[in-house]
Amino acid sequence: MLERTRVQSPFYTAEHEAFRDVMRRFVSREIEPYAHEWDEAGEFPRGLYRKASEIGLLGLGFPEEFGGVPADQFMKIVASQELARAGAGGVSSSLMSHTIGSPPIARAARPEVRARVLPQVLSGEKISALAITEPSGGSDVANLRTKARRGGDHYVVSGEKTFITSGMRADYLTVAVRTGGEGPGGVSMLLIEGNTPGLSRTKLKKMGWWASDTATLHFDECRVPVENLIGEEGQGFKIIMHNFNSERMGMAASCTAYARVCVEEAIAYAKERQTFGKPIAQHQVIRHKLVDMAQKVAASQAMLEMLAWRLGQGESPVAEICMMKNQATQTMAFCASEAVQIFGGAGFMRGVKVERIYREVKVNAIGGGTEEIMKDLASRQMGL
Repeated sequence: MLERTRVQSPFYTAEHEAFRDVMRRFVSREIEPYAHEWDEAGEFPRGLYRKASEIGLLGLGFPEEFGGVPADQFMKIVASQELARAGAGGVSSSLMSHTIGSPPIARAARPEVRARVLPQVLSGEKISALAITEPSGGSDVANLRTKARRGGDHYVVSGEKTFITSGMRADYLTVAVRTGGEGPGGVSMLLIEGNTPGLSRTKLKKMGWWASDTATLHFDECRVPVENLIGEEGQGFKIIMHNFNSERMGMAASCTAYARVCVEEAIAYAKERQTFGKPIAQHQVIRHKLVDMAQKVAASQAMLEMLAWRLGQGESPVAEICMMKNQATQTMAFCASEAVQIFGGAGFMRGVKVERIYREVKVNAIGGGTEEIMKDLASRQMGL
């Protein structure tokens, strides 16, 4: 019912739809049958990275010279939204953690570092993660405290990062550190390898995203070669801000798709579940819930696609990206709640998609910039 009528879309070409078919087969074969099992286990097989690489998923948007695949905004939307069909946010977040961990490397690391690191990540051999958030705060990036002092041909790093997706298994950590004075001008980015002496990790238990390994990272006088500096000293804040826009678009695409999954699952259940001698879909109150859900999904998808088109035209609509993320997370929250309500007791049981998605609502409203921060950033862009 909510499937896209492909021939009517002005945004998706035959190439996009061919990749959609590849992604749909991959998700239905390699992820969906195991999503509940992996969630309960708190992890998924590392071999999934290689399988994702084989279909071109990991390389989307990265330079071809390192194993990347050319991709516009709509190809990335296809990837995010097809992954979401499994209703397994923990798998998607860790499997794709390189999409926030590796762009700074591709864009600003030294050529020899790019050539060494990116092919390993894009082939699925190594795992990349981004480490910005600290125990003292996440959204206030300009005031981060992890320090990196120069000592000869190394930086010596001390501090902590927390809530790091793929933090337990990551082989490469793209880390925001303070190399200078206070404020954004003192922030730099370093590539820190997972086997660096002095680095330790603590696994975290979460409300949702159980299949994603999330960690607190402890840096105790870690010595990092100066050639692992990403960009120039003091330029880290700009790199981080550039990264955030891409991350927020990806999250918006995923959240809209998770909301769509909730609608589809609720419709299927409402047609089968009987009360008072008829399917609950025949009760007006249920039909109205389903229409409200579908309406919000359609509005979010339209906003997402128009923003993707504008980005493709070279625009930088920062305010709208912030609003888009909130629109998508709020749509996901509404649809997940209504879907669980429609499922009734069955929606409270572990093992169904809507229950898993319901648990994963809040992480999306917090990660990548909280709803409150998104509103503040958008208002500033609007001159308020």
